[in-house]
Amino acid sequence: MGQFKDPSGTAPLDGAFGVAGGFARALVARTLVNGRWVFIPGTAGYDQDGGAMPDDVAEQTRQTMRNIRAILRRADADLADVVRVRVYLADAADFARVAPILAEQFRDIQPASTTIECPLADPRMKIEIEVTARR
Repeated sequence: MGQFKDPSGTAPLDGAFGVAGGFARALVARTLVNGRWVFIPGTAGYDQDGGAMPDDVAEQTRQTMRNIRAILRRADADLADVVRVRVYLADAADFARVAPILAEQFRDIQPASTTIECPLADPRMKIEIEVTARR
C-alpha cells in the first residue's frame, strides 16, 4: 500500500500490517500524520525484527517504547514531541512495574497521560501504548 494523502493533508505513514504469528492482520494506517500531528495507534512490545513478544510486562513496556521511538523517527518526530499517552494494561496490578519505566521515558516531557485496564487483542500482550505527538 503506497503513501495515500487525502485533500485534508492526512497521510498514513505505514500501510498494511499484521501482528506477529498471524494472530491478526488488518489494512489500517499504523501511524497517521496530519500536518504537524502524528497519531500512533496502540503499539505493543513485539520485536519488529522477528515478531517475538517478551513474557515480562517490564520488557514488553521497554520494547513498546523502542517501537514507538522508531515510528516517531519515521514521522520526523521524537519522544520530546509527544503530547498525549494512553496506556492499556491487561492487568492493573502491572501498573507498579510499568509506571517507573514510563516515568523515565517521559520525565522531561510530561505529556497528558491515561492508563486503562482492559483485555488486549493478543493474550500474550500485557501492555499496549498509543501516543499523539506534535512535530
